[in-house]
Order: sequence, then structure tokens, then C-alpha cells
Amino acid sequence: MAEKILVIEDDAAFREMLVEALTSKGFEPQSVGSVEEGLRRLAETSFELVLTDVMLPGKSGIEAISLIRDMAPSTDVIVMTGYSTREKALEAVRRGAYDFFSKPFSLTELEIVIRRALERRGLRAELASLRTSLRQSQGGPTIVGQSEGMRRVVELIHRVAGLDTTVLVTGESGTGKEVVSDAVHALSKRAAGPFIKVNCAAIPENLLESELFGHEKGAFTGALALKKGKFELAQSGTLMLDELGDMPLFLQPKLLRAVEQRQIERVGGARPIDIDIRIIAATNQDLPQLVAEKKFRADLYYRLSVAVIRIPPLRERKEDLPLLVEFFLSRINVKLGMNLRGITREAMGLLYANDWPGNVRQLANVLERAAIMSTGEVLEADHFRDAFQVRAHAAGREKGLPPGTAAGGGEHVASLRQTLEDVERSMIETALAKKDGVQKDAAAILGISPKNLWNKIQKHGIDPARFSSQVA
Repeated sequence: MAEKILVIEDDAAFREMLVEALTSKGFEPQSVGSVEEGLRRLAETSFELVLTDVMLPGKSGIEAISLIRDMAPSTDVIVMTGYSTREKALEAVRRGAYDFFSKPFSLTELEIVIRRALERRGLRAELASLRTSLRQSQGGPTIVGQSEGMRRVVELIHRVAGLDTTVLVTGESGTGKEVVSDAVHALSKRAAGPFIKVNCAAIPENLLESELFGHEKGAFTGALALKKGKFELAQSGTLMLDELGDMPLFLQPKLLRAVEQRQIERVGGARPIDIDIRIIAATNQDLPQLVAEKKFRADLYYRLSVAVIRIPPLRERKEDLPLLVEFFLSRINVKLGMNLRGITREAMGLLYANDWPGNVRQLANVLERAAIMSTGEVLEADHFRDAFQVRAHAAGREKGLPPGTAAGGGEHVASLRQTLEDVERSMIETALAKKDGVQKDAAAILGISPKNLWNKIQKHGIDPARFSSQVA
């Protein structure tokens, strides 16, 4: 495919000559007469290179450099001028220009510099790809497991990866939805393109629309410049929408249009923008239930669930525990500079006995904590005492036992450390108790949104009704 080059030049004759020369060299040039027009064209189309004059009506070519670099960071800029001075050349380079030409110049020389700039762009992309591969080879996302459930997951990944269809990945928190999404992208025809990830639950509702679809300059207070959203940044690649169940209803029609028509509009924009991306959605929520409760659009759910990959929770595939332990211990050895060879039979028995509500992520954390407590090359049951004491402590509270009493009897538990999850749970319960179990008021005390609090209540299995002061 021919490389696209944008020419910004107000001299119509010179502009036409450049376009003809670039076309004859196998490039695909487009041309405009001002910086403002050039920025609009850049907002609509991706270019590998921009050639711009300095003396232009409105903004100058020097001013355009930083604007172009902000809008399209991977696009190189070459500046042309008939009023060359050393100061202008230095200013152009300082602002990020790849090179600087004085008119008149040799078209042969220009072609050499263009091809050199394009080669550098290719090397940058290759380096980024190599860095990604290196990160993965040094302990990046890997699918581990030979259970029937995980064999089914791997089979589905290979089946849908090359089809370029929308994929919905479901599973409880900590099961590895992002890992599966990474695999789908890596095995797809878009693997060389960008892989953009958005956590819909982590971005405030009033900012999510702009984050996804971008905005025009002046679209709202604070919109000082045009901003491309994640959909545009993912052009020719993949966009992962994580925690999709948390997407607000008012944004769902825009997402539906993007999925069905492959078009979006920026906030404050009046023109549709074509997109060429693959969408992978992921959620730990029951979308059909949300549809039934009118909290998620049925038509959007049907469009997103063309291919569904469900990741089983760890409690349903405990036969994978030995492989997972071996995998995580090898990562811990690299991360902490240790030489762990395995765990004892008694310790493995403890792992099998656990229900793993936090799934694979929880297992990884428990193993790392045990590794820190160990002094030898084999993890023993005692090294897991802290993690499972916290679990017993939490279970005792659920059964109404006083703090420090084990769920199974009257023994006191002297846990050396509380986990972050345990502290979070304690803070939530204290806030609920202060506010008579009213979640909205408890959220205000904690300084989080009611939706965020609700998610944490579900994660910890807390029943707010227990904190009501009403006497039965």
C-alpha cells in the first residue's frame, strides 16, 4: 500500500507540481492550502508524513509542527520554505520537524529524505512490536491450563481470532479476560495494528464520551484543542472495551452505531468519521440480566455477543492449579530474583481446599506473598498461613463471630498483616454502619461514587441490610 503524504502549500502551482512528483514516485499525496485545512484533513485521515511550507495564510508551518505532532504523534513533518534562515531551521527541528528544506530544492534529494523518514517510522513500529514481544517473553500475559474449560477457551480464541468479528469475553474478576483479549488480537489479521484498551468503569461518566469518541475544539468548557478518541486511535487495529457492563445508557446508542455502521462522531462534531477497527468487549457482569433490568440495551448486547468466550472461574478448573503454580513461581523467580522449585504436597492441598473468589489473580498474589515469607527453595504450608488466616478471619465475621475468632472454633487468629482487600472491606462496613446501611450516604463518607461502592459491595459479598438500625 502506498504511503500517504499530506502537502500543505498555498502556492497552487508549486503544490500541484509536488503532488505530481510524489505520485510518480509511488506515494499517495493529498494537498491543502493552509494549516487549518491540513489539521482538518489529518483529523479525517491518517498520513505517514506531512510536507508543509512555512509562510502560509493563518498559522505558519512552524506553528503547525507541534499541532500536527499532538494530533498524530507518529507522523513525521518536513518543513519547506523560500525564506530559509538558520534560526527558522533550528526552531523547526526544536518543535519536532524531521527535516528542513530551502526552496528551490532537488526533488531527488526530497525523495531520499522522505524515504528515510518513512523507514524511521517503520523502525519505530518494529521496535514497539519487539518491546511488546520481549515483555511477553519475560512474563507477559499467557494462557495456562489444560482443563476442559480452558481447552474450550483456547479453541474459541483460535476459531474467532481470524474472523475479524466482534468478540465478547465474559468471566468473573481475576479470571484473565484481558489475557484472552490480548491473545485474540495477537492472532488476528490486525496484530500489527494498535491495541487500545479502555476501562469503562475507571473513567467518570462525564469524561467517557470524549475519551471514546474524541471531541472538537470548543465542544465544551476546557476543550482547547481537537482530540481524537480511542476509536480513532485504534484505526486498523483493535479496541478493547473492558468492564462494558458499566457503560452508561446514554452512551450505548453511540456505541451501537459504531459497531453497526463503523462510524463515529466526536463530541461537538457534525460529520461522521469512518472507522476500521475490531471491537473486543469484556465484562464480569451478567449482561442478559442487565438487559432484563433495562440497564443495558438489548440491541447492543446482541450486536456485541456475536462470538462469546466465557472464562471459567478457578474453582471450576482446580486441575489447572499445578500448572498455574509452576507458571507463577517462574515469574516470581524472575521478578524477585529467587530460585523457587515448587511447593510441598501439604501446601498444594491448601490451595486445592480454597474456593479462590479472586480467581487466578488472587492465586498469583497469594503465591508471591508466600514466596516473600519463605527462606528456602520450596514453599511450605506455613508460608501460606497469613493468607488463609485472613480468609478465616473474614469467614468468622460473615458468621457473626467476634473479630479474632476462627470460623471453625474458638481459637484466636493473630494475623501479622491485613490484606488491602480486608482493609477495604472493613472501611466499607464501618461506613455502612455509620449510615444505617444507606449506600448513597456511605459512598459520600468514603469519597467514591454510589456505583463504585455497589461494585465493591458485590466484590466483598457484603449485605448492606445487616447494618440497618431497624430492630426486627
